[in-house]
Amino acid sequence: FLFLFSFRKSTKESLAEGASNITESLMGISRMMSQQVQQSEETMQSLVNSSRTILDANEEFKSMSGTIQLGRKLITKYNRRELTDKLLIFLALALFLATVLYILKKRLFPFL
Repeated sequence: FLFLFSFRKSTKESLAEGASNITESLMGISRMMSQQVQQSEETMQSLVNSSRTILDANEEFKSMSGTIQLGRKLITKYNRRELTDKLLIFLALALFLATVLYILKKRLFPFL
């Protein structure tokens, strides 16, 4: 009887120790899961911040794209006006030279 009582006592102790070990193991798993959830939250926040930064950069790019297109149009217009100005200056110079030659011809060679 004493042996049976001792055996039951050691069985209860081993069961209690096993339950204690399982509880500690579950607590450890719970802590690890909590840390993993925290790390996931931090990663999610980092992704949200990165997404916001990318969206801001995209908006700035769109804005700059419009500015660049406007600059391209203005440069094209400036180049056309520069060409027109050169052509007008050339024509004015040609008219001036033709006028000078006409006057010289009339004064130097009035009989022609």
